[in-house]
Amino acid sequence: MADFHYVLDDAARLLFVDDDPILREFAKVNLATATTSVDTAEDGAQALEMLGVQSYDLVVSDLEMPHLDGFGLLERLRASAATRHLPVVVATGREDVLAIDRAFACGATSFVVKPLHWRLLSYQLRFVLRSARGEAALRRAASAAAAA
Repeated sequence: MADFHYVLDDAARLLFVDDDPILREFAKVNLATATTSVDTAEDGAQALEMLGVQSYDLVVSDLEMPHLDGFGLLERLRASAATRHLPVVVATGREDVLAIDRAFACGATSFVVKPLHWRLLSYQLRFVLRSARGEAALRRAASAAAAA
């Protein structure tokens, strides 16, 4: 059997948004590494406040939350130039077609269903982070080429 290793080995700052305090604690324990930090918010409204003062590399958000749900959070993130390209992985207990389609229509990058398998989620987050960073590099190169 191979030695244990952290999946999230790139430097990153994650924001985990869920109204369940136990899941927020599990996120800190299961996703944080020496190079990846995890902050938590209890709903979309608190997440927006945190995003206003701190930049994040990726957001993991539930859909069903008080004050501002995950759909509203996605819509607000995509409406802002500062967070338009911020990757957002939806992590929810909803697996119905309407929720899936609406989440992606609102701007979700990826979608996982609870209960969460933390190891699989770590691999998915690593993939989403690397993909988003590749897309950002392409946007920068395209912008530099257009300016030249």
